Amino acid sequence: MEKINESSGAIGCGIIGLVLLSLIWGSWRILNWVWLRPKKLESCLRKQGLTGNSYKLFFGDIKEDSAMNKEASSTRISISDDAVPSRVLPFLHTQISNYGKKSFTWFGPIPSVNIVDPELVKEVLSKNFKYQKAKSNPFVKLLANGLTSLDGEQWAKHRKIINPAFHMEKLKHMVPAFYLCCSEMINKWENNIALTEGSCEVDVWPYLQTLTSDVISRAAFGSNYEDGGKIFKLQKELVVLIIQTVSTVYIPGWRFLPTKRNRRMKEIDKEIHVTLSVIIDRRMKAMKEGETSKDDLLGILLESNLREIEQRGNNRKDGITIQEVIEECKLFYIAGQETTSILLVWTMILLSRHQNWQQRAREEVLQIFGNDKPNFDGLNRLKIVTMILYEVLRLYPPIVGLHRVVHEDMKLGGITLPKGVLLSLQVMLLHYDREIWGEDVKVFKPERFSEGVLKATKNNLASFFPFSSGPRVCIGQNFAMLEAKMAIAMILQQFSFELSPSYTHSPFTMGTLQPQYGAHLILHKL
Repeated sequence: MEKINESSGAIGCGIIGLVLLSLIWGSWRILNWVWLRPKKLESCLRKQGLTGNSYKLFFGDIKEDSAMNKEASSTRISISDDAVPSRVLPFLHTQISNYGKKSFTWFGPIPSVNIVDPELVKEVLSKNFKYQKAKSNPFVKLLANGLTSLDGEQWAKHRKIINPAFHMEKLKHMVPAFYLCCSEMINKWENNIALTEGSCEVDVWPYLQTLTSDVISRAAFGSNYEDGGKIFKLQKELVVLIIQTVSTVYIPGWRFLPTKRNRRMKEIDKEIHVTLSVIIDRRMKAMKEGETSKDDLLGILLESNLREIEQRGNNRKDGITIQEVIEECKLFYIAGQETTSILLVWTMILLSRHQNWQQRAREEVLQIFGNDKPNFDGLNRLKIVTMILYEVLRLYPPIVGLHRVVHEDMKLGGITLPKGVLLSLQVMLLHYDREIWGEDVKVFKPERFSEGVLKATKNNLASFFPFSSGPRVCIGQNFAMLEAKMAIAMILQQFSFELSPSYTHSPFTMGTLQPQYGAHLILHKL
């Protein structure tokens, strides 16, 4: 009996010892995560001449950043004001003003080195296998976990399979869908004007969002565009919930808690998944039965995937799975819809402010098309409209910054970047850099691009990267530009427009750069 008691006691002591060791190890990991490692990284960066705020336990600069964003969003600026970067990026704008371009900020316990040098941007974006995308917050992955969040060989495989869907010859077949959706929006505006005396006030922002949602629905899913409309509404709600969630430090395991917000995000994700699964299953069944492939994005993607598998000996591993197809469709939707609607809304706002450029663009459109239906070849000849769109993208880029992560100690511009540091490539701040664009950098001046982007950027394309740059340049930029040209051409054929007295200039970021209070314009029927 004594031996049994001794044995039991020994086991008990062993268990207690393991528990204590586990607690010590867990405590050490937490201490290392929230204090020791951040301070070590901070010391490394400061020794190399980088400056920034001292690390604050756990939160870093998040509280100060959030407070400044809240204050900025409560202020209003004049459209003739030059305070766009300071309203959109108040904390970062202040930090770089205080500490210079060689500075860092803190996203929780992770330091983020600001890159505001086009040569360094070029190096980072060209070496996409070395400087990879930062791991997405698990909540963000609910929105879309497709091409833009992949790295390495997996990214290369997806890019190769998706590329055919965005060749110009394929996009040419999507122009009728662009035209149809634009016609529906213009008819709504004409009906509004018909109730008045030739002009009316319209908040064009929700109309443009619906337009680009309809376009991506038709272009991506063909005859299933109504299902695409459901996805748009669900994703719009999901974006709001995700932004609310990621505006604080991510705590591992938090997504598993059954909070009201977490439950709703999972419900939306499931509904989107089911809707897309039905569309894809229906299309796959039709393809197996010999139906001719459609010229929509989904049809081209499925055909390209099947061809890749067949060319590699029918090994399914060489293609992408149905689940991956679903994620790419979600990405088509959120990226395709957001980018173009934002480009269009800021274009209409700036052309309302600059009537001379609105008239020049209209004259070009009427010279090429008259009142006829815009066509693919003519859209590609719109030089003035293209200049305007580029200048809008410079002043109001849809994404104001890109992020990359350092996975191993790296040298960049004479600085050794330790593993675990983030790189923040400042799109908007580079687009507003006087050294690159001149003293009139904040002026709407489309003629900068009269001889193309290369000339405008003084032979450094990394100075202007609204669609990113390098091997990971946005695969859908030709799609977005073609759609935008069609919409602007058709609007200019039918209407002149100016700012409404009720318009409030309020650019702010909600994932993308949006007009906080909408875009209230006065439309006049021509």
